[in-house]
Amino acid sequence: MPPHLIDGEPHDHAHDRPKRVRSSGEPVRIGIGGPVGSGKTALTAALCRQLREELSLAVLTNDIYTTEDADFLRRHAVLPDERITAVQTGGCPHTAIRDDITANLDAIDDLIEANPPLDLILVESGGDNLTATFSSGLIDVQIFVVDVAGGDKVPRKGGPGVTYSDLLVINKTDLAPLVGADLAVMDRDSAAVREGRPFVFTSLTQDPAATPVLNWVREQLRTIAECDAAEGAAIAH
Repeated sequence: MPPHLIDGEPHDHAHDRPKRVRSSGEPVRIGIGGPVGSGKTALTAALCRQLREELSLAVLTNDIYTTEDADFLRRHAVLPDERITAVQTGGCPHTAIRDDITANLDAIDDLIEANPPLDLILVESGGDNLTATFSSGLIDVQIFVVDVAGGDKVPRKGGPGVTYSDLLVINKTDLAPLVGADLAVMDRDSAAVREGRPFVFTSLTQDPAATPVLNWVREQLRTIAECDAAEGAAIAH
């Protein structure tokens, strides 16, 4: 299912939240957030597998007291070990990705220094609730992941991640019949609360490449590259 549009046109994200001021040539930073168990790490792994042959990328994960998500990615060899690092937040994951982002910024600097040049850094939040969101000083665009196991009521509960993320991913659709979740209800409610911002349905069991998310990520990279090129041309003149 493609990202949803309003009147056939993409939503204008410029009005959603401030964007990070980035220098041309900097790696693009994409945040991946969502509740515990929604499938953030599995989605991150899928994107790494699909993009690692065409891009230079790295991953930064956030966990409260462990490096479990980074360890998972290393065990599954989705990237070389030196391209995967972790921040132990020591408290609420909200703080490290939204309020005091210093530890994440330091870890990003280390990744850039150790793996030049990077095209993309995926920043995975520690598992949290529907209020989690990334600071615009940390990432360029953000994905928010929920799953159908929480029931079809999740999208209409709203929250910053569900409502204002650049892409909402409704994951594990293959479980819908098992938990009594109505995907049509989730589709309707997501369209209502997101007001034209894109959302997609995924099942990594049925589509290990996470194709709709992968296509969206590639589109973000193309758009940012075009902006960088236009900015460079303007400076040259």
